Amino acid sequence: MNYESLDLLIIGAGPAGLSAADAAAREGLSYVVIERGTIANTIRGYPVGRTLFSTPNELEMREGALKPVREKPTREELLSHYIHFVLDQDLRINAGEEVVEIEREERDDFVVHTKSQDVVGRATTATYHARRLLFAIGAMDHPRRLNVPGEDSPKVHHRFIEPYPYVRKEVLVVGGGNSAAEAALFLSEEGAHTTMAIWRSDWENRDPKAGAMKHWVRSPLEREITEGRLRVILYKQIDQITEREVALTTDAGEQQRIANDVVFVLVGSDADLTLLRKLGVETEPGRAAFTEVPVYNPETFETNVPGIYVAGHFTNARHIKPAIDVPRKVVPLIAQSLLKVRPD
Repeated sequence: MNYESLDLLIIGAGPAGLSAADAAAREGLSYVVIERGTIANTIRGYPVGRTLFSTPNELEMREGALKPVREKPTREELLSHYIHFVLDQDLRINAGEEVVEIEREERDDFVVHTKSQDVVGRATTATYHARRLLFAIGAMDHPRRLNVPGEDSPKVHHRFIEPYPYVRKEVLVVGGGNSAAEAALFLSEEGAHTTMAIWRSDWENRDPKAGAMKHWVRSPLEREITEGRLRVILYKQIDQITEREVALTTDAGEQQRIANDVVFVLVGSDADLTLLRKLGVETEPGRAAFTEVPVYNPETFETNVPGIYVAGHFTNARHIKPAIDVPRKVVPLIAQSLLKVRPD
């Protein structure tokens, strides 16, 4: 079999994967990052023009390198920062390439098979031999569903990108986190007739540590409500989605039918742990509600399978700052482990 031999193969080119690639280059490791989408693909999936919740020091790859126009960067400013970091450091990122299978060749050596398409659609495959694997995948692969009749309708969306196609449309946003609140706010501000369906526990939550919506989202959201442009319904469950309506049960147990053109179901998403499970990596419930994460050593971020490490948003270190910081600690440990077994 012809394949490229590597010290470290990194899966995912988000903040964690880019940080890991930078650390691997600094350690003198042979490495590659495989990314089935684009560089910082999760960030690219954020709503157009969105302002990030975090300040530059929590997002940047090098101190002082991210210089947004305002206090906090937009989606576009952060994307540009990450892309130029890749270009400036000449990091080896294979975007548009997907890992399809991983074989465990020996105790901690792996054979990784990938597929990709060129610019004219021709399929290509590649094989890599890696002594260590670092999974730095995002947590956006599988949007959660309500599992109600009508959810497969074309008018139902599980991601929100921009409000402009929905001006003067009747829009329902279902969800209680920042993503749902932001979507409802953007839609309302830009002329959509917006209703937000949220659980009472989420609406009344004011504890940032318990996932409460950020105050700079809640304040303008409440202003939209006061001025009559946004309606909030405290709901128990969505019962059915039809072509023209949404049927739901309110928190008080009442049945309501809402005239509706578009539905955004924004109740969270989950990482694709399929490859990890196939390799024997154990999982457990995460600290955040409804999440599942790999089991790993909190000091080394190595899983129960020797040679397989994890970092990023699908671990318990969920935010961008630790996603960047963890690989800077873990990759040198990987380099040390390789040095111990490397033949003279």
